[in-house]
Amino acid sequence: MIHTRRTKIGIVGMGHYIYWPQFDGLKAELMQKQNDFKEYFSENSDLIDLGFADDIDSAIIAVKKGIAEDIDALFIIMSTYITSAVAFPFAKYLKVPQILVGIQPLDRLDYSKTTTYMQLCNDDICSIPEFAGVYERLGAKKPFFIVETSSNKDAIQKRVTEYEKAINALSSFRYAKFGYLGHTYDGMYDMNTDPTAFAKTFGSHVKMLEMCELVDYVTNASQGDINDKIDEIKSLFEIKEPSCDPLTDYVSEKDIEWAARNAVGLDKLIEVNGLSALAYYYKGENNNLYEKVASNLIIGNSLLTSRGIPLAGEADLKTAAAMLIMNRVGSGGSFAELHPFDVVDDIVLIGHDGPHNINISDSKPIIRKLKKFHGKSGEGISVEFKLKTGEVSLLSCSVQSDGNLKLIASTAQSLPGAIPQTGNTNTKCKFDIPVERWIEKWCEAGPTHHLALGVGNHIKEIEIFSKMSEIPLFKV
Repeated sequence: MIHTRRTKIGIVGMGHYIYWPQFDGLKAELMQKQNDFKEYFSENSDLIDLGFADDIDSAIIAVKKGIAEDIDALFIIMSTYITSAVAFPFAKYLKVPQILVGIQPLDRLDYSKTTTYMQLCNDDICSIPEFAGVYERLGAKKPFFIVETSSNKDAIQKRVTEYEKAINALSSFRYAKFGYLGHTYDGMYDMNTDPTAFAKTFGSHVKMLEMCELVDYVTNASQGDINDKIDEIKSLFEIKEPSCDPLTDYVSEKDIEWAARNAVGLDKLIEVNGLSALAYYYKGENNNLYEKVASNLIIGNSLLTSRGIPLAGEADLKTAAAMLIMNRVGSGGSFAELHPFDVVDDIVLIGHDGPHNINISDSKPIIRKLKKFHGKSGEGISVEFKLKTGEVSLLSCSVQSDGNLKLIASTAQSLPGAIPQTGNTNTKCKFDIPVERWIEKWCEAGPTHHLALGVGNHIKEIEIFSKMSEIPLFKV
């Protein structure tokens, strides 16, 4: 069983202790805001209640609990006016993204009947400027904000969901191990990634793996596990006969069994090494065993990618990170690159020969036998499908001239219609500007030639992730 880290989100309520003896019932009423806010989160995150802080001592207690619980982010419920001394321990000692939440109970006060008690109950934004200024003065990371009235529940839900998805993506890199198997495709300068720079940027360890370990797992896979994997493959994929492409061939039972054996070995490699993602490529020569294994991982890596363990071909470590981000924000994330464009339909085909996330296919994905993989060694079965129609998101992770990593993102429409029957995924992507101009603008941003392609418009979540992780984002 492969386990992924669950996100831990802290929630703390805040108030001003001076008010409690002055106004009976005020503290209890304000504390209820904290409980009400919890309803906006999904079951994908563990909520950690840090209590209610109303002076420096209670704030320190809450901060210590947050550190002990190892939370990934903190939502601070601004229930009324609060002195910024209460914010100080959170800004100084809790090194996670923090969101200041001011949800005013009333759309407006009834000014002719307003009491001081009523104002205090609706003073949710009063201290947000003070807090923001103090975070700045302390040199702490700038907080994020949600300001709404309680009647606007849909807007609150949308904002919280965006933050939660971005935090899920951020959390997935924490303590994670990215496997690096083999080497980059020879000559692809854009593929080369410094593991230390990667660890600095994403906070994840890069574990170097050997082909001999994978080959050992493949060779020693049990027949029972192989049979189970064959059943899984046949249930998830539609097996296709050769197409008009002379490189395609008939899929035999032997082909499926060999792909299943390699998938079992790949599962074990991931599990034994505790990997959250994997970048791999190995050329091999003269039809040796390593070559045969390396060229028959597409089925196995697509199944893993579809389970939330992204794999990136050609040893593109950066795109493995982009695929993990896309998966955690709910987009899916499939390995892709630009293919030929079409000026008649004003689209560009985007796809690859694997790995793929079959959860975002518009129909049952296809497997085809390929006599050769263009530009690569070996032969085997490959995955073919197009993405669901509607909005899609594109995310590339690249390296700047100073060696630091950056993100590049865009959105498009996935259109229906035929795609090449070449054993690759391909999706017709249409943009708000002519396709030729979009290609120029995408390339101007300095991407790597791979990207993560997913369903839905998730630019907002990616933007929040970028700010929280302090990785520059360029939107095309």
